[in-house]
Amino acid sequence: MGIRTVVIAATAAATLAFAGSASAAPTWAPASSATIHPGVQTLTSGAQCTANFVFDDGTNVYLGQAAHCSGTGSNTDTNGCTSGSLPTGTQVDIGGSKPGVMVYNSWLTMQSLKESDANTCQYNDLALIKVDPADVAKVNPSIPFWGGPTGVTGTVANQSKVLSYGNSELRLGISQLSPKEGVQLSQDSGGWNHQVYTATPGIPGDSGSAFEDASCQAFGILSTVELAPEAGSNGVGDVSREIAYLHAHTTFTNVNLSNGTEPCSGPLI
Repeated sequence: MGIRTVVIAATAAATLAFAGSASAAPTWAPASSATIHPGVQTLTSGAQCTANFVFDDGTNVYLGQAAHCSGTGSNTDTNGCTSGSLPTGTQVDIGGSKPGVMVYNSWLTMQSLKESDANTCQYNDLALIKVDPADVAKVNPSIPFWGGPTGVTGTVANQSKVLSYGNSELRLGISQLSPKEGVQLSQDSGGWNHQVYTATPGIPGDSGSAFEDASCQAFGILSTVELAPEAGSNGVGDVSREIAYLHAHTTFTNVNLSNGTEPCSGPLI
């Protein structure tokens, strides 16, 4: 069952650990006043999703969203190797003075490469929206409420705490409903999929939102709402593998996930 209004999952086969951007980070806006950050709503041809992480290469800044947020099929079209997508170059409203531009979409890349690995096709669900240079000074990479990210991890222990922040328009702007805390049930599909359960599961419009572990290490991007292994659980694509795929198959080899400026608050309970 999809999560955005057209939700999708993703997968690939790679392992790596990140500590954040390899190059010098841009100068970020204060978290308290930044208008572009993880958790903001993104609108792609009218489809609303939630931004996950900020990425940068030391010069250019990108906001992450799920690749399926630009999907052109139904909410059952969740295979990135066969499902349609709007093209790169598509404008995305990210709340800046100018629209961002989708410059990378894992679905389109997999289709151009004729990717055949089933896990990669199903769970590789990352798109990068380039922030207009006029709006870079409005960006902060911190996750609202929780803080971080403090790096990237490709492994999360089962039954360990996980943290997320959704921003569906269905919550009518009630920010107290956006932070989500839960546990990981399993990590499967060659490590590409994290099955998580949160007390308030992701709803349409949350899809694409960031997931961190208890120490605020980034590990995933919300892709789907599932009926099993537990009703209301979420399928979360592994961001370390999604970044590895980006590096291996595109010219965005210097683009990495940006660490937050705010300290990790950790789980509440």
